[in-house]
Amino acid sequence: MKSVRFHEFGGPEVLRYEDVAQPTPGAGQVRIRVAATSFNGVDGNIRAGYMQAPIPVELPHTPGIDVAGTVDALGDGVDDIAVGDQVVGLLPMTEPGAAAEYVLAPAEILTGAPKNVPLADAAALPLVGLTAWQALFDHGKLTAGQRVLINGAGGAVGWYAVQLAKEVGAYVIATASPRSAERVKAAGADEVIDHTTTDVTAAVTEPVDLVLNLAPVAPERLAALVTLVRDGGALVNTTVWMPAPSAEERGVRGIDVFVRSDADQLADLVARVSTGELRVDVAQRVALADLPALHARAGAGELPGKTIVLAPSA
Repeated sequence: MKSVRFHEFGGPEVLRYEDVAQPTPGAGQVRIRVAATSFNGVDGNIRAGYMQAPIPVELPHTPGIDVAGTVDALGDGVDDIAVGDQVVGLLPMTEPGAAAEYVLAPAEILTGAPKNVPLADAAALPLVGLTAWQALFDHGKLTAGQRVLINGAGGAVGWYAVQLAKEVGAYVIATASPRSAERVKAAGADEVIDHTTTDVTAAVTEPVDLVLNLAPVAPERLAALVTLVRDGGALVNTTVWMPAPSAEERGVRGIDVFVRSDADQLADLVARVSTGELRVDVAQRVALADLPALHARAGAGELPGKTIVLAPSA
């Protein structure tokens, strides 16, 4: 089968489009005929070797943490998934990923794909959707009537975070650049602040219950956002290489989020997509063979939004 792998850490040039053996599922696993994976920023960091401590992958490694596809073989002990099922999932980050025609996955991390979007497009949901859900609700404890500031809402996680926060009845203030402001408004933000021209701390005139930081801002800018949080609130940070600041004297918690696979939460997100409550956004679709070029474009900051990577069999 065709796959993209890297045999050493480094720049996009280490990615190779090559033939590898088709995997065989072990106990508790299924084999998925991949429709698509997606590109996430962490893919580039893993490839470059920056994530060896938290995500120790073995070389050669196949990237692609998200998967959408069709189950085509079952390992021993799998009885709640059938061959032919269309599924989505967030794969274990240390294992071979879905930048391939076929991938193995633990059955327990998978859920049925939404029926109202193309199967390949469903690969845009797992990692970013789960990150948004876990940051807002597991860690941020956001509830109806609260105010949330989503810093860096123009990205893929922000797209889902704005929608989910609005859906529970929160008041959403979002920061975005001019090129993504309309998209953030379309997701449902009540206010959009242009962070390229405006001091965010000055623009937010009333305290918020939660700050969700999705942007790789300087430490001093992140610390300034804590001043916007009411006593007893929280700042939840997804840029885990920069620890979340807190204000213990006011009871403001600083929480770092590292997304985890959760089939039940993903099933909830899929259900919301299926009913139209949550919209999947795909900016572009590229072929698997073009993944090295995609990594290069991402490193240069040239990606327009969420990109899915189509398997040759899709």
